[in-house]
Amino acid sequence: MLSGYSLLYISIPFALARESAWNGLVLPGSQKTNALFTPYYVPPGAKSYDSSSPLVLYSGDWTQRFSSNSVHRSFQSSSQENASVSFSFTGTGIEWFGNRDDRHGTAEVYIDGKHMKNVELWKDAKKTLRQQRLYSKYDLSFGSHTLKIVNTGGTRGHLVDVDAFVVTHSGKSGVGATIRVGQHLGTRLVESPQWTLRQEGSSGVGAMQLAIISPSHALLVDKVEHNPLDINGHPAWAALYNLNTHAVKPLDMQSNSFCAGGVFLQNGTLINVGGNPVVEDHTSSADFGDLGGLQAIRIFNPCNTPNVDGCDMYENHDRIRTATPRWYNTVLRIGDGSAMIIGGSKKGGWMNNATVNNPTIEYYPPKDIHGSNGLPIQLPFLRDTLNANLFPIAFSLPSGAVFIAANQDAMIYDWVTNTEQRLPKIPNGVRISYPMTGTAVLLPLTPDNDYTPEVLICGGSAIDDTRAGHDISSQEPASSQCSRMILSDEGIQSGWQVESMPQPRIMADAVLLPTGEVLIVNGAESGIAGYGNVREQVGASNADHPVLTPVLYSPSKPPGSRFSSDGMPTSDIPRLYHSVASLTPRGDIMIAGSNPNLDRSEEAYGTEYRVEWLSPPWLQAARPEIIKTPLHLRFGSTVTIQTRLPTDVTDIKVAIMDFGYVTHSVHASSRMVYLRWSRDGSSSNLRIEAPPDGNIYPPGPGWLHVIAAGVPSKGVKVMVGDGSSPPVDQEALRK
Repeated sequence: MLSGYSLLYISIPFALARESAWNGLVLPGSQKTNALFTPYYVPPGAKSYDSSSPLVLYSGDWTQRFSSNSVHRSFQSSSQENASVSFSFTGTGIEWFGNRDDRHGTAEVYIDGKHMKNVELWKDAKKTLRQQRLYSKYDLSFGSHTLKIVNTGGTRGHLVDVDAFVVTHSGKSGVGATIRVGQHLGTRLVESPQWTLRQEGSSGVGAMQLAIISPSHALLVDKVEHNPLDINGHPAWAALYNLNTHAVKPLDMQSNSFCAGGVFLQNGTLINVGGNPVVEDHTSSADFGDLGGLQAIRIFNPCNTPNVDGCDMYENHDRIRTATPRWYNTVLRIGDGSAMIIGGSKKGGWMNNATVNNPTIEYYPPKDIHGSNGLPIQLPFLRDTLNANLFPIAFSLPSGAVFIAANQDAMIYDWVTNTEQRLPKIPNGVRISYPMTGTAVLLPLTPDNDYTPEVLICGGSAIDDTRAGHDISSQEPASSQCSRMILSDEGIQSGWQVESMPQPRIMADAVLLPTGEVLIVNGAESGIAGYGNVREQVGASNADHPVLTPVLYSPSKPPGSRFSSDGMPTSDIPRLYHSVASLTPRGDIMIAGSNPNLDRSEEAYGTEYRVEWLSPPWLQAARPEIIKTPLHLRFGSTVTIQTRLPTDVTDIKVAIMDFGYVTHSVHASSRMVYLRWSRDGSSSNLRIEAPPDGNIYPPGPGWLHVIAAGVPSKGVKVMVGDGSSPPVDQEALRK
């Protein structure tokens, strides 16, 4: 077995690796020999100005040079120290594009006469990197500005090039006036009597997928597109976001992670599964290395220190991949610490259908069970739930079985016996999986009722999933329904209990809080998920009427009084398709993303890089503190944790949480389990009982909280279980 913090490799026999099952290597369009996936890109709503534009004014000795790989096939170049170029523009942001190699030097950048940055243009590269983003500034006030670039020479090279300038937000994009790449570095504070909303930081890449990986960092994963964050000469589509400093480190991904799923394994390794070939409209597979993502399993080793310089995503598609293509699949950690990979589509598109449906599950590491020879296992449920059954909702249950909901249906799947127990349909014809996207939580588990599970599913749409896109409107109302069921024999017999949110929502995010409450944020009041598919699109968005005020759901209150937006601030940033939200270790909620577009856009409901932080009122209260805890909570053990508690507080709870892997409103593996505890004498030390087994809390990373009188501590990361690698079935690998 591998150590608890080692990379999990699965060796695929060479003969199998050469078969066509891996279909991400050579795709249509990959023969475009002149294709370049460079940072240069003009988003809809932005405007590009070539180096030869009359608005670009040069001073000193500049030479026009020609290259087929330059914007409009030419650029301006100078090796003269103090030679300068000025460009006046109207907008909120500016990007300067040019070249880098070992002949280039340095330049000073000024905006409106103010020195902004010394830019290093030298690059130890034998081949010139073309159309590189040399400088960018996105948070200017809307109006007229002047950019000036001065050649300051250099010790290794002297060249400075101007290929093009791109101005972001010209003031003509309508709704996009408040939805832009701009303003993403500033700070905006919205206060209410209880909750606080702060806008600070830029994600750098589209925040399609989000996972909190450590006390200091979050992982963000996007699709291949022209994000403003670059790496190795091309735009990045994944990054590590520092929760404390808001610094962003790009990750060098190989394959397209468009609409992939993810999960932490029991040893703390994160896997990112599936994706798509590169969409051909704007880029081809040749643009970034001929790797599609449909069968990708990307591996991110545990990265628990504030220094993330050595942390990156690992891909080896000859050795590590899924057995079949999967796009929009859900990935769930189950009771033995491995991953169950559920459903999806065999190729990219929009609504699922019988031709491309992948009605199977498989495991990572593979399992040779039920005569599968380690290959996918058919699930009739995933055939019966067509068409709207992508990104199914799934939770591992205390019985060891798995709850799965898709479209209008739900079931309990016993993966050990390969049997399905169908549950009552979601009431009132509401569909809850993509593109009629709802959101869900497994409500907190407690030993007080023998860990009886209860699920809550909110939002979605009652739109008929057999209707064609041209027959669906972005203005059709979403659902305000929440459906709740206790998953015991009696609870299933009683069926779904229906409640209503204050507003309808599609594409919402339900976030478990350490208080046991559920925060519902993001989403729209009308339309459905996706872009470019329906009538009356806003920009390219299939949805409209963003819901800007969060709502709090209190499960223990009486029906009819569980929803409240009292004290909640209202955002001015729409969060629609491809937006996310997650609890952080310090206790606030990170909100990011929104990009209902094929590629980065500045038009209505454009690509959103601004990050918001929603802080509950108890962040300002005197909070309990976990001072010291063991690194592992081994199943069934009792351990002592050192705490600092408020005096005279008797209402104390201890809980272990999984914040989940968040994408497309699915918070995969999200979980909260209350633990039994007792005082260790008269001190503030608490003796806590770990979960009894992996069915109650699937082995893997978790965040330990102490809650005193309703006020939670910061989360402290521990490993639940022994931290070893999940079981590897060598027979399944051989077959």
